[in-house]
Amino acid sequence: MRLFRGAQDRRHAKQLQEQLELIEAGLIEHLRFASPVADAPARYLMSAGGKRIRPMLTLLTSELGTGPNELVRRAAQAVEMTHLASLYHDDVMDDAKLRRGVPAAQTVWSNSVAILAGDLLFARASSLVSGMGEEAILLQAETFERLCLGQLHETVGPQPEDEPIAHYIQVLADKTGALIATAARMGVMFGEAPQEYADPVTEYGERIGVAFQLIDDVIDLSPQKEQTGKRAGTDLRAGVATLPLLLLQQRAAQAGGADAELLAQIEAGVRDIEAGADASVLDSAVEALRAHEVTRETEATARRWAAEAVTALDPLPKSPVKRALERMADSIVSREG
Repeated sequence: MRLFRGAQDRRHAKQLQEQLELIEAGLIEHLRFASPVADAPARYLMSAGGKRIRPMLTLLTSELGTGPNELVRRAAQAVEMTHLASLYHDDVMDDAKLRRGVPAAQTVWSNSVAILAGDLLFARASSLVSGMGEEAILLQAETFERLCLGQLHETVGPQPEDEPIAHYIQVLADKTGALIATAARMGVMFGEAPQEYADPVTEYGERIGVAFQLIDDVIDLSPQKEQTGKRAGTDLRAGVATLPLLLLQQRAAQAGGADAELLAQIEAGVRDIEAGADASVLDSAVEALRAHEVTRETEATARRWAAEAVTALDPLPKSPVKRALERMADSIVSREG
């Protein structure tokens, strides 16, 4: 993710990388446990790597003030630990087999160990934040609550009174947007930036979080397994209703025809997979959904959320940091599968 350009911007990029390396070293230390039973699973997903978008965002927004310091780095570490903890729990609930190119934690140990490893990370993140003041503690608690609510609403699904697409977007905002928003806000809080920047970067963070997940919905349908690390249509085969499928359901209900036929093919294929059929039964349906207009509509929706994120930054002064945040939004929706 190239956020800085030009000679001055390259210096910023070098400084950012140095700070990320300090954060990474801190994560390694904070996730050490004296008990070997806890140590290996707790550090497992961190060792698998990752984009570290959240720590990067905390560092960037801190530069709207005096820049990175020990509290900024600690906030970035706490946010990343919270994110990692949520992945352990998500993978158990989704029965995922892979995470970041390695076997999911519960396939290496067990569901119980993976859940407890996630809990240990949540505890360490809370411990880090506990020494950072009442405002940080409350923000961490509120964010954790939204993560749980997002997962709960996803698990239970939309209720009869809920509009399915609005319900889905809210799940994305809670499960992904909330923590990215917190990462951005903490950079302003602990980088001693003007208080009036806190709300704009918070809105920016939540919106790029939703955009990120919507582009993931498009990437999930990509046939390029070597880039995505997953088979095309992994979510579809698992019966997960992502935005392309929700849009197809909406069209099928309104117009029927070819849309209803494709939806029926998908639903029958999912039932066959649940009954033990090979996942390849949905190959042609995945290809058809990828080529369908609803997938282009999903991509356009992601770009709209990213554009709204950039608009949220209007109160910020022009600077290399603002340009970097704008490029981050663009990079998120320019990813390819």
